Amino acid sequence: MPDTIFALSSGAPPAAIGVIRISGPAAGDALRALAGRVPAPRRATHLPLRDGAGAILDSPLALWLPGPGTATGEDMAELHCHGGRAVVAAVEAALAALPQLRRATPGEFTRRAFANGRIDLAEAEGLADLLSAETELQRRSALAMAGGGFSRLVEAWRERVLAASAAVEAVLDFADEDDVAGLPTDFAARLEGLAAEIGGWLDRPRAEALREGFRVVLAGPPNAGKSTLFNALVESEAAITAPVAGTTRDVLTRPVAIAGVPFLFVDTAGLREEAGDAIEAIGVERARGELGRADLVLWLGAEGEGPPDAWEIDAQADRPDHPRKRSPRHRVSAVTGEGIAALRDDLVAAARASLPRPGDAALNARQHALLTRARAALAGAQEAGDPLLVAEELRGVRLAFDALVGRATTEDMLDALFGRFCIGK
Repeated sequence: MPDTIFALSSGAPPAAIGVIRISGPAAGDALRALAGRVPAPRRATHLPLRDGAGAILDSPLALWLPGPGTATGEDMAELHCHGGRAVVAAVEAALAALPQLRRATPGEFTRRAFANGRIDLAEAEGLADLLSAETELQRRSALAMAGGGFSRLVEAWRERVLAASAAVEAVLDFADEDDVAGLPTDFAARLEGLAAEIGGWLDRPRAEALREGFRVVLAGPPNAGKSTLFNALVESEAAITAPVAGTTRDVLTRPVAIAGVPFLFVDTAGLREEAGDAIEAIGVERARGELGRADLVLWLGAEGEGPPDAWEIDAQADRPDHPRKRSPRHRVSAVTGEGIAALRDDLVAAARASLPRPGDAALNARQHALLTRARAALAGAQEAGDPLLVAEELRGVRLAFDALVGRATTEDMLDALFGRFCIGK
């Protein structure tokens, strides 16, 4: 019999209310021990709680939620207590003293929901992203995955593959029968159509870009105004600025949200052939490495000398001695504010074009790899002439789909996923 777990599932005290969740076979016993009875199912009931010595702990609202129709698929109880630190600590201590009860580990409630079939793995991954979402774009994408839309699509794909597999098995089992002479005439077209649908998902922007933010690297030679522009874009004095070559000696990153879009701005050391010392040389080398990782480079150096597809930025527009670029994408001054708003608007438009659209589910690295494997197996099934080989390739497609929704998982992968959750979720 599994343990019964408990944890504070609301915000850290002090707060107006502290919600303590209990899940497992002894949840009802915990209510009887502290409140003297189990209230009517799914009805908030005022029940004073007492410790083992009979002293009043609190007078919360209690909810009794019998399984399996609960968030975890188990018997559950919720205690909506006063949210002071001492109250919450006292109730938790009384629960910990009960037999069969223990404190939950991070993500254990959600892991039980997955184990009991209340959610699948793709939905759990979406929920993890939802809990960590910091921008509106992240929230809407995570909500789409957590809502199960992608999981339902995978199940529909799986049914189509099962139908195709059944057609292949009919050929293998009844090849001697006159009415089963070969595969259906539209068999290859059906596989090709499914592969095209999967390809559409593989071409979508990835969840990692949404989670980490649109990576914008400011690059150019020393004293080009990178750090000053960096500070203006992130709206803080994050980078040290000085009219001394080599002031910035390492990579500086700052995540910010602009108009609900997540960005990661990166300030780099000035690029030049001869560094002032060994430390600056390391910074220059790291700056060159950042160019390859960027989603977009803002080039503040000489016109035409930046990496391909970089935006030409004419910075320090307030300085009369600054040589002007002939056709920059933006002419800005971080000192006076000239052009900064237009640059921000342009960055938001570029990021929105590269990130998942609002409300679209986005694939993470694991999901992308599995769909890539499924599409490759579909291609193998179309090319294979032997029905036995076709059947084996289709089995590979089904295995990839099963891994997507968690029919086939490893404990290490589950530990890593549910470890992202907070205690009480």
